[in-house]
Amino acid sequence: MNPAESDVAESDTAGFDTARFDTARFDARDYLPGAGAFLAGFANVVMQLSWAPIGHGVVESRVTGGQLTRHPYKRTRTTFTYIAVAMLGTDEERARYRAAVTAAHRRVQSTAASPVRYHAMRPDLQLWVAACMYWGAADVYTRLYGPMEPTAADAFYRHAARFGTTLQVRPEMWPADRAAFDLYWEAALERVAVDPTVRAYLHDLVTRRSLRFPFHLGPAGPLVFVTTGFLPPRFREELGLAWSAADQARFDRLLRRTGSALRRLPRWARLFPYNLVLADMRLRRRLGQRLV
Repeated sequence: MNPAESDVAESDTAGFDTARFDTARFDARDYLPGAGAFLAGFANVVMQLSWAPIGHGVVESRVTGGQLTRHPYKRTRTTFTYIAVAMLGTDEERARYRAAVTAAHRRVQSTAASPVRYHAMRPDLQLWVAACMYWGAADVYTRLYGPMEPTAADAFYRHAARFGTTLQVRPEMWPADRAAFDLYWEAALERVAVDPTVRAYLHDLVTRRSLRFPFHLGPAGPLVFVTTGFLPPRFREELGLAWSAADQARFDRLLRRTGSALRRLPRWARLFPYNLVLADMRLRRRLGQRLV
């Protein structure tokens, strides 16, 4: 058994319990703006796939039902639902969704022809994906509404461990606090490397050229602009995306105005689409339909 297979075998029996992080008094609904799903979703995909094993795992995936380019609506719904279940769902709902996602992840693994070795069940790869989700969620909130108060930021960080522990990431793998996360993040950036194959896939995704009708319709410029704005410099460089000081100023104004408008909405509206996909998941469960 090689190290990757050992990780998979061990992680498959690990619980998703996050008792180490007491978040009972924290309401994530106040810190999870649904607008971020639409505004920063593509940027977060770019970040996640910038690790070669994850990028090639997605590009080469033989699980066609989960491919964004083939089934953009289904894949988007699944991703949004995972975020909603991880952050807002009950422990029982998280366990059910974990089982459904795990069943799909088992089939995502490299072949002899793959340029890098990967398996979607590896906890270290899932930790990077979870880290990107947390980083992106905190970044969206800050850009829309301004910095969180330190106590709220700490609580949100502890709660965000669920991005990983809802799958195979063990609780002790999640950095202990935000300072520890910063150290992890800086070290993890050293593994960012987008080769031509993954870069072409991501360019076609961000410009929507690879998406099926009708998702490829309309001008690509606004999505490319917003996606580039949400990417940290390291990721822009990997994709060869230009960004100027004027672009940054325009992007900041756009996000401030968007945040100002969102503040006037009731919480249920600010939370959309996470509340919608969570309700959809619960209905699908009652009807006995597939969750993923």
